[in-house]
Amino acid sequence: MHGPAQAAWLLVALCTGTGAYCLLRMRSRIEEQRRTAGGEALMGFGMAVMAVPAAVLAPPRWAWLVYGAVFGAAALHTLWAARSHPHHLHHLVGAFAMAYMSVAMAMVPGAHAGHGGAGIPLLTGALLLYFVGYVLWSGARLAPRAVSSAAGGAAVLGWADRSEVALACRLSMGIGMVAMLLTL
Repeated sequence: MHGPAQAAWLLVALCTGTGAYCLLRMRSRIEEQRRTAGGEALMGFGMAVMAVPAAVLAPPRWAWLVYGAVFGAAALHTLWAARSHPHHLHHLVGAFAMAYMSVAMAMVPGAHAGHGGAGIPLLTGALLLYFVGYVLWSGARLAPRAVSSAAGGAAVLGWADRSEVALACRLSMGIGMVAMLLTL
């Protein structure tokens, strides 16, 4: 990522923390949490590596192509999973966006996210609109709601089972994706 180094390092920290929490979610007692956690950990750590400032890490062209292949494979895996679980479509868009950004960086010699001129403007704009919408939607879902007193006692959940923390992680990755697409 190019631009203010502080912003890039904050994005690296946010994505690394999100990836680490997603690894913790892989140990959840809730199947839905475990099913999505691995892909989200890959996305979080991948975004962290991609957001490292260009002055610190400027990968060679072949590294961007490998990165694109990894996220392309993740997109294919997610496409397969989306056949039976349509909620995986968001993960498909995310993996595709990461593969797209990686290939765009490989096509521009000496490029690193944020140098501009990489990518297809229409596709970048469409992905940007999708992720802005996702951020707004998931942020609204985190807003506190009134709890009914008839709901009864809630079960004690471990950190890996907290759906609101998982949603906050998805929100932070969405914000990170918006920031990365803006710099493409």
